[in-house]
Amino acid sequence: MILTGDYHTHTPYSHGKNTVLENAEAAKKLGLKAVGITDHGFNHIVFGLRRKKLKALREECTAAEKLTGVKVLMGMESNLTSLGGDTDMKASDLKYFDLYLCGIHEVLLYKSLKDFYYIAVKNYAAYKFGKKPSDKLFEATTKAYINAVKNNPIDILTHINFRCACDVVEVAKCCADYGTYIEINTKKYHVTPEELSTMAQTGVRFVIDSDAHSADRVGDTKIAEQLLSQADIPMDRIDNIDGRQPTFRFAEYKKKHL
Repeated sequence: MILTGDYHTHTPYSHGKNTVLENAEAAKKLGLKAVGITDHGFNHIVFGLRRKKLKALREECTAAEKLTGVKVLMGMESNLTSLGGDTDMKASDLKYFDLYLCGIHEVLLYKSLKDFYYIAVKNYAAYKFGKKPSDKLFEATTKAYINAVKNNPIDILTHINFRCACDVVEVAKCCADYGTYIEINTKKYHVTPEELSTMAQTGVRFVIDSDAHSADRVGDTKIAEQLLSQADIPMDRIDNIDGRQPTFRFAEYKKKHL
């Protein structure tokens, strides 16, 4: 399985090991047509991208694209920061980016203590101690994902269900309605083949991403291949393989609003 684009990679602008150019060169060697540089969002306390570095990041992306011929998309893996669906990608930030990813991470500045308690503390505690989350927590996490997709022009939800259990079918329905992709992440196991199959029944579309934190993992598909061998997903529902390239929601949003 060869990707046409890997839309989730990291660099030292957050906590990746290799430069923008090195990620782009790795993508070129594999024959990829595009690579997303999607460092962690601004509210990540330890590894977050900093707004003062956006100009430098853009310059590196532009230079890497010229040198390699690979489309280098400057994006961000934004953080979901509230139960209401807020992210740390503010309206004033949108003009700087080409690609809008969103996921749930723990070490963040949340909108409120309540958001921190439900999204981070309770979800992590359930994961850490191997407990099934309460119905209330499960519903709250599901609504947070859905609100994020409804309220923001998110291209891809990253590693859904990783340490933050939700109703993947309800989230997938919302993504299908709004044109947001569900990521099949190849850095970590975050969904089961059964969950992928049930999500596929909603009509949602998928992308496979490496979530590479080093250039040697750009374009990796191993975990995705394992999952897909056991899941019932038509391959034509994955939009970054077999020569296909995704139609991203954020690009259309920018044309209309920015």
